[in-house]
Amino acid sequence: MKGRVLIIAGSDPSGGAGIQADIKTVTALGGYAATAITAITVQNTNGVSAVHPVAPDIIAAQIDAVMSDIGADTIKIGMIGNVEAAQVILAALERNKDISIVLDPVLAATSGDALGADGVAAFIKYRLAPLATVITPNRDEAEALTGVCVIDRQSQIEAGEAFLAFGATTALVKGGHLSGKVVEDVLVTQDGVEVFANPRIDTTSIHGTGCTLASAIAVGLAQGLALPLAVKCASDYVHMAIKTAPGFGAGCGPLNHGHTVKSDIS
Repeated sequence: MKGRVLIIAGSDPSGGAGIQADIKTVTALGGYAATAITAITVQNTNGVSAVHPVAPDIIAAQIDAVMSDIGADTIKIGMIGNVEAAQVILAALERNKDISIVLDPVLAATSGDALGADGVAAFIKYRLAPLATVITPNRDEAEALTGVCVIDRQSQIEAGEAFLAFGATTALVKGGHLSGKVVEDVLVTQDGVEVFANPRIDTTSIHGTGCTLASAIAVGLAQGLALPLAVKCASDYVHMAIKTAPGFGAGCGPLNHGHTVKSDIS
């Protein structure tokens, strides 16, 4: 076991996204996962029916409990929920500036249901993104946060450059929501652009892909990989997790987070 990842995110009882997907991913890739839960959601593969925020002081206490004892090599942030939660998360990040941060700007679930209250997008854009090692928006999140209409690789680059313009260090603008036979995730840094491509898989098993990718990047960084290699390994991991998905649920099904784990049980 190598690499400690503190995951700050919401809970998904169906196990496909959120904290549950994050823990599975970090564990499957050989890391150690600790958590601070920001919200309890009621959801499954068909959608989200309720969101119950965790009190900000409890979020802060969870983070402090982990950091004061086990510590972390990387912090991964997913669903924040509201501005009050974002404020205590920001305070925690400012106390731990030497730690890599992967920021997945979760504003909605795969089903389209909102997971962020008013003001969260602006807080992510102006306060949290500048502290992150990398921010990992999908098309909709990139459009909401930058105003760039993301339709192809060039506009992914433009959105990434917009993130850098308002203070982000690096942006990975994902292409899963675009069309085409190849999914391209575009990494934009001050040094240039790198594209990570995989063949598109025709499937409805895409619940939690964003959470999974961000956590896979986080554990790669925690294990000492340079960011481009961490992104490449994470992209390949997610591609295989989609390809081998179990087909559970009536809606957008979960991935096979455990495809890296070999079992002798037949």
